[in-house]
Amino acid sequence: MSMNNMMGSPPSGSRGRDEKKKKRWKWKLGPATILGFELLESIAFSGVALNLVVYLATVLHGTLAFNAAHVDTWNGTTFIVPVIGAFLADSYWGKYRTILASLLFYLAGLVLLTVSAAVPSLRPAPCTGVPCSPATGTQFSVFFLALYLTSIGTGGVKSALLPFGAEQYERDDHDTDQEGAPAPEKTKQSFFSWFFGAINLGIFVAGTLVSWVEQNVSWALGFGIATLCLLIASAAFLAATPCYRVRLPTGDTPIKAILRVLVAAFRNRTRTLPPDADGDGLYEVDDDKSKNGGDDEKLAHTEGLRWLDKAAVRVDGGGVWEVCTVSEVERVKVLARIVPIWVTCVLYAASLGQMTTTFIQQGMAMDTRVFGGRFRVPVASLVSVEVVFMLLWVLLHDVVVMPVARRWWRSGGLTQLQRMGVGRVLVVVAMATAALVERRRLRGEKRSMSILWQVPQFVVLAGSDVFSGIAQLEFFYGEAPGSMRSICSAFSFLALSLGFYVNSLVVTIVAAVTKRSDGSGGWLAPDLDTAHLDYYFWLWALISLANLALYLLLAARYKSKKPSPPHSSSHP
Repeated sequence: MSMNNMMGSPPSGSRGRDEKKKKRWKWKLGPATILGFELLESIAFSGVALNLVVYLATVLHGTLAFNAAHVDTWNGTTFIVPVIGAFLADSYWGKYRTILASLLFYLAGLVLLTVSAAVPSLRPAPCTGVPCSPATGTQFSVFFLALYLTSIGTGGVKSALLPFGAEQYERDDHDTDQEGAPAPEKTKQSFFSWFFGAINLGIFVAGTLVSWVEQNVSWALGFGIATLCLLIASAAFLAATPCYRVRLPTGDTPIKAILRVLVAAFRNRTRTLPPDADGDGLYEVDDDKSKNGGDDEKLAHTEGLRWLDKAAVRVDGGGVWEVCTVSEVERVKVLARIVPIWVTCVLYAASLGQMTTTFIQQGMAMDTRVFGGRFRVPVASLVSVEVVFMLLWVLLHDVVVMPVARRWWRSGGLTQLQRMGVGRVLVVVAMATAALVERRRLRGEKRSMSILWQVPQFVVLAGSDVFSGIAQLEFFYGEAPGSMRSICSAFSFLALSLGFYVNSLVVTIVAAVTKRSDGSGGWLAPDLDTAHLDYYFWLWALISLANLALYLLLAARYKSKKPSPPHSSSHP
């Protein structure tokens, strides 16, 4: 008997089991912390964004036009900044460092925002009369400085947090601590669903509890709650650092890699491509990472976009700007194929925008009393209730739809493109439902029609958002080249931003085209009882249907990236 066993040392098998258990907890704690972080960050951001126009009007006494212009500008900035943050994450800092740097701006903005609401000299005196004196230049400057620091911070976080969380489920040959890690694909799919749920649960909490505190107790306290949420999230995120899988960008920057392929294709435009459809005869190396220096996987040749293949035509003594590998060319092809799908996401986001605009206006022209008139439903609260419907749809999506599809359809369940298609079908149904409800209201009860008639269109729209929203997050992350995942994930936020602008453009055109010669009336007349909001909803149903048709055409022709089989032969 060994001395160790005589002294009661635990057997090696027991130590091995304990080590595996620790590793399993490590791989679970990292993604769980990221989901908790997103929930708290969503509460913090929404606690500011949802009530921003109210604060500008009631506290800083801005005019209607001033408030609308600055809120639109801030929203546009907030959803464009993620593209810049994603470029920094993919090219220079890495996702983890981008999140940390963004948190500094984020916390500074929220702290300054709370101070501006708490210190009397940084806001105008309360006013009950009309007109009220607006805030001074200094007061507005402090407020907008805080607001745009927050915008920079949340933009950086949004650009990197989702791909950083999904990255925790990826393992490769360089990992020395893979034992105990979760099964990647199925678990990653659940992560996207719960990340989407965390965003919307945060919006619900902010839209109900935090907004109520801001408007009924104290703006400073409401902003302070938002700041505290982000502070707790930041502390937890830092504490879980040992549990993360952190990658730093290596090799070419994404833009340089794209330009190299385009330049090489142009220089080789007169060269003849090899006849083989599978890419034999094009330049490739056994290990593309060794040439590129990055984290991108090696990809197999795909048909289509043949003019790009000329970048991989072998050139004797060709430099890096004259010849590229097949994998490098395929990454550019992936991006070229993603863009048309992304365009349909912009139009889809514009359709979703009706929820926070025309759906609310429709509700304002309805009877908000429920339970026999004992309670009035705040019109905007249906947007928060829609978040509850979304969370129920997430459960239905993960617990029922996907398991059934895996059993009866295919092992992986519905594909990302199929789920995005389901979402686009449901948005058509939601717009048609809203049109039918408005038609009934105009032809009968008008303002005595109960607001509960709006519930079906919110339920259907929630299902649409869940199917398309989750799938879009997975699609842009999964299809993106490894070195461009933050940038491609940020496409979702950019689509949302552009969708708002498209929605605004359609409203402007419809209002101008449908009004009478004297400038009154029209589909969007101020008095909805004399307007035709039903026609406007039918228009959006047609736009959504046309977008669905375009999407189906693009999805049917879409070619996913194909990882190259291991130990594939090279073509030097």
